[in-house]
Amino acid sequence: MKESFKTVAKEARELYIDKKSKFIAAVRPTPTEEEALAFLEEIRSEFPDATHHVYAYVIGENQIFRYSDDGEPSQTAGMPVLDVIRREGLVDVTVVVTRYFGGTLLGTGGLVHAYSTSAAMGVHSAGIVTRTLCNIVSVRVDYTLVGKIQHKIANEHYLTEETVYDRDVTFMIICKIAGTERLIQEMVDLSSGRAICRVEEQKWVDLPEESHT
Repeated sequence: MKESFKTVAKEARELYIDKKSKFIAAVRPTPTEEEALAFLEEIRSEFPDATHHVYAYVIGENQIFRYSDDGEPSQTAGMPVLDVIRREGLVDVTVVVTRYFGGTLLGTGGLVHAYSTSAAMGVHSAGIVTRTLCNIVSVRVDYTLVGKIQHKIANEHYLTEETVYDRDVTFMIICKIAGTERLIQEMVDLSSGRAICRVEEQKWVDLPEESHT
């Protein structure tokens, strides 16, 4: 299994208008195909009078995918939406572009442009993130070392899940699996061997680009 993948951070909507046709891009993170199809049905129910509900989704590292032109000319709608997802390298995402026809034909090239533009607007509004499988490492130190540890965390752009203040202080640090040994060694060296470090659990985390975890 891959330790990281790109997806969207949240659900989003964007409106694009071309020659009075309205294109509403709806985007949602969908870890399963069942969730993708359920999202499609939600959009269809929300806009029952729309002319078309074009969609595409990609699920999982095995690249389960599906797309539909929903009555638009072949290859002018669903495939351009799928191409946006693939171009960004995204998985576990569904994009539905709902069209209300504005009375003017857009032509083959115009449709491809409109659906591509609408899908891209929706995806970028949803926010692209790198979801990474991380270790949560507990670092327990006495209060005399808190300043040093805090400075190290800030200087190296480590992320912390929480900090527990008790008889000692425990920092719960988010760390990429490949960097776990380095993090633990840094904390041991910084504390002259007094830090007690332990991997507590693993979880998927959306990491910002500047994070050195």
